[in-house]
Amino acid sequence: MLRLLRLLLLLLLLPPPGSPEPPGLVPLSPGAPPQAPDLLYADGLRAYAAGAWAPAVALLREALRSQAALGRARQDCGALCAAEPGAALPAVWLDAPGPDSGLGSAQGAWERLLLRAALRRAECLTQCGAQRLGSGGGQRALDLKKLDLAAAAAHTFFVANPTHLQMREDMAKYRRMSRVRPQSFRDLETPPHWAAYDDGLELLGRQEAGLALPRLEEALQESLAQMESCRAGCEGPEEQQREEEEEEGAGSQGGLYETIAGHWVRVLQCRQRCVGDMATRPGRSFPVPDFLPSQLRRLHEAHAQVGNLSQAVENVLSVLLFYPEDEPAKKALNEYQAQLGEPRPGLGPREDIQRFILRSLGEKRQLYYAMEHLGASFQDPDPWTPAAVIPEALREKLREDQEKRPWDHEPPQPKPLTHWKDVLLLEGVTLTQDARQLNGSERVVLDGLLTPAECGVLLQLAKDAAEAGARSGYRGRRSPHTPHERFEGLTVLKAAQLAQAGAVGSQGAKLLLEVSERVRTLTQAYFSPEKPLHLSFTHLVCRSAIEGEQDQRMDLSHPVHADNCVLDPDTGECWREPPAYTYRDYSGLLYLNDDFHGGDLFFTQPNALTVTAQVRPRCGRLVAFSSGGENPHGVWAVTRGRRCALALWHTWAPEHREQEWTEAKELLKEPEEEEEEEEEEEMPSRDPSPEPPSRRLPRVQDKAGKPPRVREEL
Repeated sequence: MLRLLRLLLLLLLLPPPGSPEPPGLVPLSPGAPPQAPDLLYADGLRAYAAGAWAPAVALLREALRSQAALGRARQDCGALCAAEPGAALPAVWLDAPGPDSGLGSAQGAWERLLLRAALRRAECLTQCGAQRLGSGGGQRALDLKKLDLAAAAAHTFFVANPTHLQMREDMAKYRRMSRVRPQSFRDLETPPHWAAYDDGLELLGRQEAGLALPRLEEALQESLAQMESCRAGCEGPEEQQREEEEEEGAGSQGGLYETIAGHWVRVLQCRQRCVGDMATRPGRSFPVPDFLPSQLRRLHEAHAQVGNLSQAVENVLSVLLFYPEDEPAKKALNEYQAQLGEPRPGLGPREDIQRFILRSLGEKRQLYYAMEHLGASFQDPDPWTPAAVIPEALREKLREDQEKRPWDHEPPQPKPLTHWKDVLLLEGVTLTQDARQLNGSERVVLDGLLTPAECGVLLQLAKDAAEAGARSGYRGRRSPHTPHERFEGLTVLKAAQLAQAGAVGSQGAKLLLEVSERVRTLTQAYFSPEKPLHLSFTHLVCRSAIEGEQDQRMDLSHPVHADNCVLDPDTGECWREPPAYTYRDYSGLLYLNDDFHGGDLFFTQPNALTVTAQVRPRCGRLVAFSSGGENPHGVWAVTRGRRCALALWHTWAPEHREQEWTEAKELLKEPEEEEEEEEEEEMPSRDPSPEPPSRRLPRVQDKAGKPPRVREEL
């Protein structure tokens, strides 16, 4: 859907060339009924390829409208046929005698009853769909209000892709256009329950509980309605799934009983997935955990704030239906009941939540039965499912699966304080600010990682690489983050290749490797001494202010973001999913200079607005922090001069270590080093210790004649 909107946006921005409509496209008329969305989409792509912009826009908009109309039709037909006499599938089919029970006549009667109900329901759904989709309903005029629709499509795409840099720039352009009204920036895809929920959270954040309550209640009702709509689409033809099963050889054998059982299991699986679909924001890959209980918690707290204690009790009792042992909910219930005084008759959990839980538990029991006896698969979307619902034979296996966690995402064990202190002393590094002083968690500022001479060598390396035209990534063009700066980047492998070609000095390329390992050592010692960190990417980055383009500048050098998740400032959530680099665990910025204006690093709260700490770059200063949503950060605009820093990211996952680092090290080996390594391999070691003797590399001596500091090469 979002891909379709992106294409629609591009079309709306193109001037109509006046070319004729290409042959073979599906004609659209105002009275036409909804058509197959996939066919409309395919026709829209053909029109786009042929340069027929107006027909392409019409077809793509009709694809969106038809998809929505089909969803509404499925929901209405599902509700209608569920109420049809004799068409409801038996809810207790699993309690009926099986084919091997020996109860011949009872089994036959049951199968006939189930078959009759299944056929009647299928016939009802088919007839209803034909009537609904063949009755027309009209089509809105497809007048091309280009800027209005372009702004709406851009806003919709940007809501689901907040890190998309080109779309961020497009949005800024639209806001500067006088013909684009503020109401044009509307979301074409956000479901009503998400819009109401976000409004409610915003009002709660402003301490306006009375205004938030109607929106939060609307969000809950719309959430339940969205699940009903999703559940209605779980019945009907399953051609694609059937084809996949036939390719795998499944479903080719078995009688009527097995066929109907398999169909019903798939229906139940689909219905259970609707909880996750409802709780997933548009454009996201994963649902918000415990979305319904979270809404109920917001509701009971808001009702209590405005004095609606009866409604607060109803909602907190509903929370306890999900989690009977939830201590905060039990404490809140006791407080509300104490304020109410005598127990009030009829005061209990919400009826809509009771119905939801009872129905969901009934479906879960059937699915777990199918897992145990029919070999079906089922991934329970709800963490609140009581253990009593799960057959005892499955509990241990499911518990083991839940307890399994990826090795690279496990938190490190608490570190002994003396360990990182020893490493800092060994390296001659000082601790400038810790997490407490930076008003956050997993943050640190360390000074003294580089001498002024070493900073000069790396700055010269960046300059030489730029002059050689070998900038990696952006090649000195305008920054991808702002049009007011130029951006140059150099990787360790490109530096090694340039050094081998004689375009840059080998001293700078070798120092780049050595310094990146120095940063990794310190980052691991400070944050993760019990678990090895690996470099995943190293980038020497320079940002230069473009002269004459800094007046009245309002943007940032780098917008607020997190390094391993997609930050959603509206909700304060950070989604650890692509396009974010989810394997990154710790980040580091080692600064090389301070002779520029602006360019300070800053941390914010998850709303990306409230600044919690700010760090001024200087030669040899390292800012290291965990890469997740607990550390949103950005860079203030560089308004004069050139700001250079070494950006490094670390990972616990060995499979994501930086391969280019190893390649660069091989390229930069001196012939003498290679001969020494060959001799060491041929000669047996006289050292009885299994650890090889350590070698130390001297740092570059500065002009003041300070003695070089040494570090252990790891």
